[in-house]
Amino acid sequence: MFLYGYHPVREALRHRPHEVARVLVSAVRAGRRRDEIAEACRRHRVPFQVVAERALAEIAGPAHNGMAAEVRAGEASPSSTASQAGADPGLVVLLEDVQDPRNLGALLRVCEGVGAGRVLIRDRGSAPVSPTVAKTSAGATEWLEIERITNTANEIERLKAAGFWVYGTDPEGDPPWEVDLSGKVALCFGGEEKGLRARTRQLCDRMIGLPMRGRVGSLNIATSAAAVLYEAVRQRSSGGE
Repeated sequence: MFLYGYHPVREALRHRPHEVARVLVSAVRAGRRRDEIAEACRRHRVPFQVVAERALAEIAGPAHNGMAAEVRAGEASPSSTASQAGADPGLVVLLEDVQDPRNLGALLRVCEGVGAGRVLIRDRGSAPVSPTVAKTSAGATEWLEIERITNTANEIERLKAAGFWVYGTDPEGDPPWEVDLSGKVALCFGGEEKGLRARTRQLCDRMIGLPMRGRVGSLNIATSAAAVLYEAVRQRSSGGE
């Protein structure tokens, strides 16, 4: 399996170079980023191959951005044991029915940025963590602890039993700055079309939403998640104030 784009290739070499079989770079790609990848390959003894632009496009598709990394079969998906420096085990994100791989990648980039301890993705109805997701996440998939789950309701019950407060997101919910997000919290985000499922909403302790003061009716899912999650980070950094 191939990861493509500068950020996914760089993060794969940083996080798990022993699983990278080779790196391919377009013959027309030049500059600092190419040199950085070449040096990382030399340091980790990963084969670095310069290939024709057309050959790279045939392997990785037209959006390769000049480079791709071949990851050994069976090892392309992020491991549930992935470690993240500064990850907060008390901050869990649950994603349900996010179908667009670019939206999923953008969401995972936000999750890594806020230091989420775990990301749970409902398997049915959600996009797989594919090379497109990895590229859109700017390599964040390499550092997150991502777990595919089969039943959201069961997972929420397990989180509650472990002492987590579970909050869903909805346009009509309470502003996040009016909700205590300083303890063990799980934040649930629904898909692009319908948001969270009805059963998931019922199981949440409270619903959180962002007030829209302009003329546009809603925000992109990754933008909304960033606003909510960084409010959680603010509260957790200031003791809930």
